Amino acid sequence: MTPSCLTNAARPAAVPLALFLMLALPRQSARADGSITYKYEDYDEAGGRVGVRTQGILIDQALGAGIQFSATLVDDAIAGASPTGAPAATASGQVPLQHLADHRKAWETDLARRFGRTDLSAGIAQSREHDYISRGWSLNTLTDFNRKNTTLLAGIAGHDDDVETFYDPQHLYVSKHAFSAITGVTQLLDKWTSVTLNFTWGRETGFLNDQYKLVVKSLELLPGVFLPLGYPENRPNERNTGAAYASINRAFPAAHGAVEASYRFYDDTYGIVANTVELRWLQKIGDHFTLAPELRLYEQGAADFYYYDLDVTSIEPTHVPNPGGPAYSSDYRLSSLDSVTYGIKATWKPNDRLEFVAAFDRYSMRGRDGVTPQSAYPVANIVSVGAKVSW
Repeated sequence: MTPSCLTNAARPAAVPLALFLMLALPRQSARADGSITYKYEDYDEAGGRVGVRTQGILIDQALGAGIQFSATLVDDAIAGASPTGAPAATASGQVPLQHLADHRKAWETDLARRFGRTDLSAGIAQSREHDYISRGWSLNTLTDFNRKNTTLLAGIAGHDDDVETFYDPQHLYVSKHAFSAITGVTQLLDKWTSVTLNFTWGRETGFLNDQYKLVVKSLELLPGVFLPLGYPENRPNERNTGAAYASINRAFPAAHGAVEASYRFYDDTYGIVANTVELRWLQKIGDHFTLAPELRLYEQGAADFYYYDLDVTSIEPTHVPNPGGPAYSSDYRLSSLDSVTYGIKATWKPNDRLEFVAAFDRYSMRGRDGVTPQSAYPVANIVSVGAKVSW
C-alpha cells in the first residue's frame, strides 16, 4: 500500500479501484512456473495518528497452455487518531482528533490467458471491514505489436460497495458504485529505453461521503454568543475523474543502473486538479544486490466545496446528508495541499529462486490554503519487508 493510498482515506477502505485495476493487469513471467510473495508494511503517522500494519501474500502459478493464475490476500490492522473535520480551538492549534480502530481483510484473484499476441486477464476482488464491504471486477488486455516493441493496454474495472451510515436506522447500509477504464501504450525506443503513456477515466456514484467526517457551523444563541454544532459532510453523489500518465525508463549499462521517471496529471468534477512527479534510480551492486532511492512530489488544488468551517458561508447544513443540497466538506484531504515522499528500497537476490526486499519511506503532507492548520496534515514513516520464492 502506497502513501498516497493511505492519505486518501482516514482509514484504508476497500481496495481502491485504480489499485485493483493495476493489480489485475495480466502478469507475464517467463522465468518460473510459479512464485509466492510475502510483504509486511508498517505505516505510522507521527503524533499517535493513524497506524496501519499490512500483511500480504501473492501467489502466481502457470497452469499450462498460456494460462496464468494469481491470488492476493491482504490483512490490515488499523488503529490511531484521525482529524474529525472540526476546526481547531485556535487558528494555529491542534485540530480535534478521533481514535479509530479497524481490521480489513481483502482478496483478489486473476486469471490470464495468452491468445496469439494478446494477454487477456479477468479478475475479481472483495474487501471487508466492519462498516465497509467492497466487491470488484476487472477485465484487461495487453497486446504486442511491431515485433513486441509496442504494447497496447486496454482495460475496464468496477466495484460495488456497501457503506454503513448512522443517519437512517431503516437503511444502515447505502450503496456506492464505480466504473473505470484505462488505455495506453508502451513503446521500446531502443534496447535501453522505453516510454509509456496511459489515460484513465472513472466515474463514482452513490454515497461518496466519509461517514466519520464533520463540518462545523455555529448557532447564535444570544447576540455575540455562539454554539458550534457538528454536522455530517455532504459531498456530491457522483464524481468523474480523469488522469494522464507518462513515464520513461532508461538503462545505463556502464553505470550498472537505470532511471525511472514519471508524471501524472489528474482532474475531477470535485474541482481537484493534481500533479504527481516520481523519480527512481536503480543501482546494481555486484551480482545480487540492488539499491533504489526514490522521490515522489504531489500537489493538488482544493475541491470546490472544501471549507475549513462553514461560519464564513451562508450554507445551512443538515443532520442528514442531502445530495440535492449544497455540497460541503471540511476533510483536509480535499484541501489545497502538497506532499513529499522520499525513501530507498534494497533488493537482494541470491539466486533465481529467492528474492528479499526491504524499504523505508518518509512521507510528509503540507496544507497550502493558509487557513487549515498544519496539525491537520500527517507525517509518516513507512517500513516494508518482503520475500519471494519462485519455482
